[in-house]
Amino acid sequence: MELVTKISLIYICIMTIIGFLTMYIDKRRAINKKWRISEKTLFVVAIMGGSIGSNLGMMICRHKTKHWYFVIGMPMILILQIILVHLLLKYLQ
Repeated sequence: MELVTKISLIYICIMTIIGFLTMYIDKRRAINKKWRISEKTLFVVAIMGGSIGSNLGMMICRHKTKHWYFVIGMPMILILQIILVHLLLKYLQ
């Protein structure tokens, strides 16, 4: 496996964990009526590569599922990232 591929996979894994944790932590803070993670931050984490974890966090924690812009936006970010990775792999080989 090429070094760039390994680094990319490690990055995606780390961002997936961060995406899930931001959703989990924000859900816990919402339940406990504490200071929250901004919605902008949740989207930025997803855009930066944490969309898999963010989507899993939404489903598993049942968080932000009443907000249409999360229900539509988070899966759209994931779909766009999958398409982008597919195109990059296709054209870089």
